[in-house]
Amino acid sequence: MNTNVYIDNELITQAIDLSEFKTKKEIINLALKEYVERRKKKNLAELKGKIEFADGYDYKDLRCGE
Repeated sequence: MNTNVYIDNELITQAIDLSEFKTKKEIINLALKEYVERRKKKNLAELKGKIEFADGYDYKDLRCGE
């Protein structure tokens, strides 16, 4: 999908300087990916204290190879 948007050139330049990427497209795709990942983690953090585990649940027993 082609989209025309105004993006601050100074921010793009800083992002390129801080990364291994060299194109605006790569930087924008990375930024969007990181944004989505961060939002998903935030949504998981909101579940803290809302999940009840079964009595006797021991996560260590479920580990493989230990």
